[in-house]
Formats: sequence, C-alpha cells, structure tokens
Amino acid sequence: MLMPGPLRRALGQKFSIFPSVDHDSDDDSYEVLDLTEYARRHHWWNRLFGRNSGPVVEKYSVATQIVMGGVTGWCAGFLFQKVGKLAATAVGGGFLLLQIASHSGYVQVDWKRVEKDVNKAKKQLKKRANKAAPEINTLIEESTEFIKQNIVVSSGFVGGFLLGLAS
Repeated sequence: MLMPGPLRRALGQKFSIFPSVDHDSDDDSYEVLDLTEYARRHHWWNRLFGRNSGPVVEKYSVATQIVMGGVTGWCAGFLFQKVGKLAATAVGGGFLLLQIASHSGYVQVDWKRVEKDVNKAKKQLKKRANKAAPEINTLIEESTEFIKQNIVVSSGFVGGFLLGLAS
C-alpha cells in the first residue's frame, strides 16, 4: 500500500505498492496496516474517518442546510427549465419541418409503417422495463433513504428546484 510520507513516518513502518515476493515460492505476502493507533494520536484523522463523523451536511446549522439545498435546487431547476425548453423547441421544430416538407411533396411519410415501428418500439420498451425493475426499485429505495437522512437539505432542494423552474 502506498502511504504518504508523514503517515509512514508516524507509523514507523516501510510500505510499498508491490507485494513481497519470494522467487522460490508462489505465495505473495502483504503487510497489514492498522490505523487505530494513528487515529488516536491525530484528531483530524479521527474527525474525518471516525465513528461519529457522519454526513458532512449535518455539521452545519439548519439555516445553512436549507440555503445550501435551496441554491443547488434553484440551479438544477433553472437548468432543467432551459434544457427542457430547448428540447421541446427542437422536437416541435423538427416535427413542424417534417410536416411542411410532407405537404410540399419533398417527403412522403408512410404513416402505417411509422405506426408499426412505434408499436414495435413500445413492446421492446415494456420488455426492458420489466427487466430493469429491480434496479429501479433499488435506486428508489436508496433515494428515499437519502432523503430521509437529509430531510432539511432535501426540502431546501425541492423548494429551490421549484423556484428555479418558475424563473
């Protein structure tokens, strides 16, 4: 394991990223590193990786958490609004150009074939959605747990997101 210089000196051991290999045997031997003694002597290490370190957000006041969530939510909502408008304009504009080209005689659209292809795509999406359901459920459960643990920041984010959509 590659160790930073001060940590290596504090522990009084030599470490390398390569295993100690005896050329006559097939066994690789590695040195085991125990950081408990180092963590007791260095408080910054204990604060960062200790049992009571918890999420970083919890170390701030409720007002700070709401502001942090609100600002990030507003930015996300604002970007969502702008990207949504751009996507809607692109799709609508493309459809409008296709209709104009069709009525002018430049393009002949076989609507029966389009309908057949759309129905085929629907069936494929349903099959894939049924296969992806466990992953989606896991993602939803993890998201719900995160929101429960960080309710103040999450509520600030939702409020900021709605304000960002409105601006």
